[in-house]
This record gives sequence, C-alpha cells and structure tokens, in this order.
Amino acid sequence: MTNLGGHDLPSLLEAFEAARQHDRPVCFIAYTIKGFGLPLAGHKDNHAGLMTPAQVEILRERMAVRAGHEWEPFEGLGLRGGEIEAFLETVPFVSKGRRRYRAPTVPVPPRLEFTAQGSMSTQQGFGLIMHGIGKLDDDFAKRVATTSPDVTLSTNLGPWVNRRGLFARQEVADLFRSERIPSTFNWDFSPKGQHLELGIAEMNLFIMLSALGLSHSIFGERLLPVGTLYDPFIERGLDALNYACYQDARFILAATPSGVTLAPEGGAHQSIATPLIGMAQDGLASFEPAFVDELAIIMRFAFEYIQRDGAKEPDEVSWLTDAAGGAVYLRLSTRTIEQPRRDIDDRLAGDIVNGAYWLRPPGPNAQLVIAYTGALAPEAIEAVGLMAEDRRDVGLLAVTSADRLHAGWTAAQRGRERGLSHARSHVERLLAAVPGTCPLVTLVDGHPATLSWLGGVHGHRTRALGVERFGQTGTIADLYRHYGIDAQGIIAAAQVISVGKPIRYLQAH
Repeated sequence: MTNLGGHDLPSLLEAFEAARQHDRPVCFIAYTIKGFGLPLAGHKDNHAGLMTPAQVEILRERMAVRAGHEWEPFEGLGLRGGEIEAFLETVPFVSKGRRRYRAPTVPVPPRLEFTAQGSMSTQQGFGLIMHGIGKLDDDFAKRVATTSPDVTLSTNLGPWVNRRGLFARQEVADLFRSERIPSTFNWDFSPKGQHLELGIAEMNLFIMLSALGLSHSIFGERLLPVGTLYDPFIERGLDALNYACYQDARFILAATPSGVTLAPEGGAHQSIATPLIGMAQDGLASFEPAFVDELAIIMRFAFEYIQRDGAKEPDEVSWLTDAAGGAVYLRLSTRTIEQPRRDIDDRLAGDIVNGAYWLRPPGPNAQLVIAYTGALAPEAIEAVGLMAEDRRDVGLLAVTSADRLHAGWTAAQRGRERGLSHARSHVERLLAAVPGTCPLVTLVDGHPATLSWLGGVHGHRTRALGVERFGQTGTIADLYRHYGIDAQGIIAAAQVISVGKPIRYLQAH
C-alpha cells in the first residue's frame, strides 16, 4: 500500500494528457499516503508528527542534499547547470506573464435608486435597489453577478433575475412558460445571464462568491458579486466564507431574514451569533441598517469598497482601513417598519457608513442613551417616547455597523498607544458629549455582546439587551417580550441601570 496512484507520476502524467482531449471539466482523485517517503508515513500519530534530527539527516543524505545547502532551489536534483531553470522559464505557468492581474475599477452611480414606500423591510428595500440596478444599461450593471442557494425569490432577487436572466453555458428556455404553468418569474438560462442559481448549498455559495470575487486578480476582469442567503445559514458555509476572506475575495453578502424577527418559523430560522461573526471575521465589513435609505447609502459604499486596493493602514479620521477595501456583509430583516421621510446629506451619509449617528441627540443633562441596531428600531423609538414623559433628556443612537464602530475604536486606541494623542474614532466622538453619569441601554436582535462594549468607550454604565437562546416560536411581539427586547423590556432595563430612579409610567403601560 505504498505506491498508490497519487504517488505514481507516470499515471498522473497519462491522466493529465487524457484530460486535454476534450473541454469537459475533469476531477482527479489522487490516492496518497500521508507522509509518503518519510519514516512516519501512514502512521496514525503523524498529523503533527516531527522527525528527529537523526531522521532528518538520513533523509538529507538519501536525497543527496549537501549540509548547509538545504534551501537551494535545485539542490540534489543532479541536473546540468541551468537546464532546469531554462525549462521552468518556458512552462505556461510562467511564460504567460504575471499570475496576479489588475482590473480597472467600475464607476458606481452617485445614488442607488429605489421606489420608497411608507413602510417596508430592509430585505424588500434590497430587492428594490437591485431591481433599480437591473434597469441600468451601463458597465456597472453589466458587471454585477448575483447568486443564491435556493432562496433567490425569498430574498427578493426575483425582479433582478427577471431583467438580467440566469447564467448557463447554453440557452435553456423557461420550462414553466413553455408548459404554460403560471409563474410571475422568468427563468431563461443563457450565457448572458447574470444570476447563478445554486440550489440548497450554502458552502457552494461562499465558494462561488470567492471565485467571482477574485476574478479581477485571476483573469483581469472585474465582477461585482452579490450573494443572498438566510442569515442563520451563514454558519453552514462558514469555513468557505473564512477562506474567501482569507484570499481577499471581494463580494457583497446580503443575509436575510435575521434574528428572532422571523418568529413564526421557529429556532431553525433564527440567528443569534451572526452579528459577532460579522465583527470577528477579518476582511469582512458588516452592517445592520434599520431603514432602507440607510441601506441604499451602505450598498453604494459597498460597491465601491469591494473594488479598493489601497493602503492597509487606518486613516486618521475614521481610523478604518477603508482604502484597502474588502468584502461586505449586510444583515437584513423581513420585518416591515415605518420608514423616515428625510433627506440624507453628505455628513449623515458619512456617519451611516462609519457605523452610527444620532437619531435623537442627547443634551448636556442626558439621563439615558439607548443604542439600537437593525429591526428593533421601532421598539427603541417607542421606549424613548414613553420615557420622555418623565425624563427631560434621552438620547437615541442608531448603530448601522457595530463592526466598523468597534474596529475604528480599537484602531484609535492603538494609535494613542503609539503616541498619536489626537487619535479619536467615530464612536468616541459620538459619545464624547454624553455625561459620565448617563447610562447606556443597547439593543440588538442577536447576541447582546454585539453592542455591550459601547460602555467601555468612555466608561458609561451599560445594560446590553439581546437574544442568547433560540428555539421559541410565536409572534414577533411574543418573542420580543419573551427576550426582553420590546419597549417595556427596554424601560425595565433603564429603570434598573438608572440606580432606582422612579419611572412612573412603567406600570401604567
């Protein structure tokens, strides 16, 4: 059992030559012995096994490697001088030129348009924004490539697919239309299609996003990949997502629905840890907007961000490494909430992208600040309205990216440790005017640790609300009340952290 096919060079060469005879994909399964040719070959303990110095010496002598020449590229091969170097210079892998290409950036429109509605969800808004992109006839729209594991329609990509089509190497007509089966969606496949339908396979989704997101460096052609899936199932493909980011692949991931807000479907479709994954995953900037106008600003930023390839050092304004770029994760919701009517100026847009803004700024005598992210905006707003009856000053902080707030804060701290006394992050500036005696209550439809660190920025007492257990089924109101993330739960937390200050309306409501 020592000369298996994977170690048989003549058999491998024969297989490679046979694969050249056609253009079909070929998979090679090479049977090998781990540690082949070494004293620990095939041993069950060799996963982290190391050879002894004596064994290394025996191997060196057997391979005709001179002592002290172990790192010479062609040591021990016994070939005539320059012969192997000349051969390697002509192999296709080298002779075709540089292996890593560069592609020009694709201009992104100044605004991503969508049809605003009085009440809508961020998932619905995502679909409207993608539909708006699908209507464009420019290089930007032509470079967008979407993919999804079976949830194309339920993640609101249907209108985009209707306009841009599904990709296939050969044209395939829509079977439903040809058989006269009613459907609101067109599923024509062709080489011109811009959506790739994967079936239920989240691991394949991230492998696909990784491949599409490296096209600019592998082929010199830039694509703008967008993938959608249910937020809970990020964990199904987490290994592939990690390696995609490790390879510096560039893509936008829209994960929806999220949290316990998809209440009727129970624990199988509820996500708790994903906000922390978004914060911890290197090479991935995560956002969780509450409103669609925020989402439009973030998506426009994201399409530019995934194309950047600049300095990896943080700038001294936001203390984020935005010039280097990366992939983007959007944690969205199916919950329909009332949308604000407002014009977003450049300053507010910058705050949204940097991670947070004041929806209700606190005054100099602030008694409480509530910081929320995502779909729990209505509960936070309601709680502030109720508490305003008894408290003259309650601030409301809208967090659009806990990830970027935290990244900027930690980078600014490192800057100060290096002697840059002027280093101040976005979150430090936002909370600078909040009195030290003012407590914070944070709110997220996910693990409470997502925002619990906000109290550490300037030393404010903090009560972090969120979801630590899953499995409950019920209405959204039932689940929010069960986990203490409804308006009354926020008020109760505020009462306790405010060191016993009475809140008369708590029982009245």
